[in-house]
Amino acid sequence: MIQLLPDLQILTDPLVIGIACVMYFIEFFADKVPYVDNGWDVLHTFIRIPAGALLAARAVGSVNPAVELAALLAGGTVALAAHGTKATVRLAVNVSPEPFSNWVASIGEDLTVLGGIWLIFHHPALMLALVIGFTALSAWLIPKLYRLARRGFQALRARLRGERPVGTPAATRLV
Repeated sequence: MIQLLPDLQILTDPLVIGIACVMYFIEFFADKVPYVDNGWDVLHTFIRIPAGALLAARAVGSVNPAVELAALLAGGTVALAAHGTKATVRLAVNVSPEPFSNWVASIGEDLTVLGGIWLIFHHPALMLALVIGFTALSAWLIPKLYRLARRGFQALRARLRGERPVGTPAATRLV
């Protein structure tokens, strides 16, 4: 049995556990339906990120307010990276033409969660290293993805206007 810090004992409350189980049950099925999962992710933007920030702040206990704020910001950042990656990948999966990728992605997420829980209980240092690595990878990758998306939107805008997108030969210009 894992003993939680006093500031995290609220997580053992049956009401908290019950609500988390209900939300997981809904997510389990919502993630299998294209675009319903995107709506669920939009809703969870306002749940997952603040919850991650608050849990991190509570996990450090009663400390200097600057340390508590740093933990709050770090927890929110990790939650944003995880949630943003999940929501973005699922949106990309939903626009794929074949019907099975959404189910494969959802089942893959479910198995990843089970594997993560197993790692937390059996190899917490490895799980911490994976979270730190994921956060670092996200910090490196997100600006690149943002630039790529911006170029894609610029090309789409140019195409809709009938202009030649920047960097394409004149022969491929849309009329």
